[in-house]
Amino acid sequence: MNRPSLSTKSFSSPILQTPGTQTFPCRDLISTRDLGPEGVNAVLQLAGLMKSRPADFRLALDGKHIVMFFEKPSLRTRLTFEAGIASLGGSVSFVDQTSGRLDAREKLSDIAHNLERWVDGIVLRTFAHSTVEGMAEHACVPVINALSDLEHPCQALADYFTLQERFGDLKKITLAYVGDGNNVAHSLLLTAACLGSRFRIATPSGYGPNAEILAAAQEIAQETGAVIELFPDPHQAVVGVDAIYTDAWTSMGQEHEEDERARIFPPYQVNDALIAEAAPHAVFMHCLPAHRGEEVTDEVIDSVRSVVFDQAESRYHVQKAIMTVLLGGGEGRLSMRSAHA
Repeated sequence: MNRPSLSTKSFSSPILQTPGTQTFPCRDLISTRDLGPEGVNAVLQLAGLMKSRPADFRLALDGKHIVMFFEKPSLRTRLTFEAGIASLGGSVSFVDQTSGRLDAREKLSDIAHNLERWVDGIVLRTFAHSTVEGMAEHACVPVINALSDLEHPCQALADYFTLQERFGDLKKITLAYVGDGNNVAHSLLLTAACLGSRFRIATPSGYGPNAEILAAAQEIAQETGAVIELFPDPHQAVVGVDAIYTDAWTSMGQEHEEDERARIFPPYQVNDALIAEAAPHAVFMHCLPAHRGEEVTDEVIDSVRSVVFDQAESRYHVQKAIMTVLLGGGEGRLSMRSAHA
C-alpha cells in the first residue's frame, strides 16, 4: 500500500515546548506509519497533558467542525470522538453509513470535494482501507482513520497510552497479542515499533499479520530498537510478558468465516491458564466488544488484571490529542489539491 505524498501540517501546541509554529509529521492519520516514531510519541505526550489539564484545552478547537461517516456500528469510537471534540470547543456531524458503503451513491472524490468546503476534518470508520486512502487523497482537510479493514491506529495509540500510564517507560514493556492478525494487531505492531517496545504475536497458521505491515514494522524497529517476535504457540508468546492482548476471532465483514474460525482459534483463548504464564503484574487488554467465552473468559476480562475500561477511556484522551494536532493549526484550511475542485 503506497500513500500519496502529502504536505506536512504546521501547528502550535503545548506538545512541543519550543516557541513558535512547529511541524507535525503528517496531515492525515490513515495509518500509524503516517505518524512515525516522532508523531506517536508526540500524540501520547499531548494526550497525557490533556488528561491532566483538560481545562487548558477547552477552546483548542473552538469553531472547528468535524464530520464522521461510519460504515460499521460503534460505541467507543463514536462517543469518544463526539465527546472529545465537544470538550475542545468544536462540534460534530454524524452520518450513519451502516446501510450502505460511503461511495455507493456518489463518487468518493466528489464527496471529498464537497466535505472540504464545509468541515475542518473527516473521521471515517469503514470496511475498505482504500476508502480512507481515497478520501485523504482528494480532500484538503485532515482525514482520520477511525477503523478500516487494515488498521485501527486510534485504538493502538490508546492502548499504549494505557500501558504508559500503568508501567511508565514503554521501551521496557513486552506486549503479547494472541489471536487473529487483524487490523488491531497491525496497528499495535506499528505502534510498538515506533515506541521501541517489545511486541510478540501468536496466531494460527494462515491468520498472521499482513506481510507488508509486518515488514514496515520491522523496518521501523531497526530505527527505534523495538523487538518484534512471531510465535505459533500462544503459551510461548506470553511467558513473562507485561500485557496480554486479544481481539475477536471474527471481525465485522468476516461473518461467513465464523464457523471455520470457531474450530481453529480455541487454543488461542485467553483464560486463567494462559494468563498465569505472564508476569505476576501482567494486565489483560481487549479493544472491545468482547465475545466472552470465545477469545477470552469471563474470569479474565472481569479480573483485577483487566484494563479494558482504562483502554476505552484512553480513546477519549488520545483522540482529543489527534484532533488537536491535525485540526488545531492556526493557518486555516490547506489549499485545494485539484484545480477543478
